[in-house]
Amino acid sequence: MRKATLWSGRLAVLSTVLFLSACAHPEAPGTIRDPYESRNRQIHEANKSLDRGIFRPVSTAYGKSVPRPVRTGVSNFASNLSLPGAMINSLLQFRPGDAVQNGTRFLINTTVGLGGILDPATRMGATKVDTDFGETLYVWGMREGAYVEFPVLGPMTERAMIGRAVDFAMNPLRPLANSEERNVMTGTGALRGADARYENSDLVDSVLYESADSYAQSRQIYLDSRRHKLSRNQETDYFDPYEDPYADPNPE
Repeated sequence: MRKATLWSGRLAVLSTVLFLSACAHPEAPGTIRDPYESRNRQIHEANKSLDRGIFRPVSTAYGKSVPRPVRTGVSNFASNLSLPGAMINSLLQFRPGDAVQNGTRFLINTTVGLGGILDPATRMGATKVDTDFGETLYVWGMREGAYVEFPVLGPMTERAMIGRAVDFAMNPLRPLANSEERNVMTGTGALRGADARYENSDLVDSVLYESADSYAQSRQIYLDSRRHKLSRNQETDYFDPYEDPYADPNPE
């Protein structure tokens, strides 16, 4: 009964989002809508303080005390858990090839890759097609909305914010997991973020602490990166299950 209630709630959220996206129209590219700039800047400064006092030292300690292969395994595990949700989003975007590729990757890494700790799928050509419900809303025609910076979560657009909330609510693994397993999912996701902060520390530090206006620069970097990702300028290299992964890619 409890799981049925959870799924009915998830369907209600999805129905609401479908209605909102149907009423929307795409915005002109290259624009920046930031009506909440004053509040966003306050949150940005608070986030910088959190990064300086907590996130940066914790990620540095994690990166320096835990060997890279272990950190990579934890990040691989967390990434693998996100694949079922990505498969659902690919189907909602009418991209069955992406769903098949991520499904193949999930099957390979969950079995041969010891639950996703290892990543043999990439070596076999089944790379991850990274997507989310924010991209699904983009495909459906929902507007990007205003730029918003959230405490801890950082930069987003209103569309990305809705997408993240729906991704969390619609995650197909969470209803199947008990409380301890959900804690593992949350914990490994946090460690994956700490590893990403450590591996990109030079770039993050230069933006946050060395730029003349860290808020404007982080806003521009986020919007450019997000829009480039959604535009998919490059074709996805789909996994061919019949292709020999050890074949010479440039035969004479």
